[in-house]
Amino acid sequence: MATKSALATPIDVFEDLVRFQIEVWNAVDARLQRTLDLPVAIHQPLRIMAERGDCRVADIAERLVITVGGASKIVDRLEARGLCERRANPGDRRSSLLGLTAEGEAVLERANVEVAAEVETRIAEPLGHDGFAAFGRALQFLRADAKARTQTDTDTETATDPTERADR
Repeated sequence: MATKSALATPIDVFEDLVRFQIEVWNAVDARLQRTLDLPVAIHQPLRIMAERGDCRVADIAERLVITVGGASKIVDRLEARGLCERRANPGDRRSSLLGLTAEGEAVLERANVEVAAEVETRIAEPLGHDGFAAFGRALQFLRADAKARTQTDTDTETATDPTERADR
């Protein structure tokens, strides 16, 4: 395993982060395809439905940070495979509620085992217990910070003209 001797620059970190994410994604995808004939892109929506119970396509889109259209296409594939079902939303006729079928629950249970095994191999084993725990905490912190920054950026973009501020 080659190690860079110089201090990493922000560009180096960005490139390593992107490449590593792709490598892990591809490894998990290959494992799920091989063992369950299931693409990794389907795993996360199944988890969201299991965690939330009744949810909407928009809830999946928000959680995965993808468009509603993209989430809808994934849900269509899940439904076609018999892994989830749509029901009328009594609170909002414009949307449907999604839930896992018994087959969806069984597939998710098996997929979770496979994903966990690949993450153990690719991340937990090389880092060790303490390193893996620290890595997990760092990712949670960075994701929360990114979400807060995104919200701040959105609030700034929708703010009124600064010359019209109420404190003038």
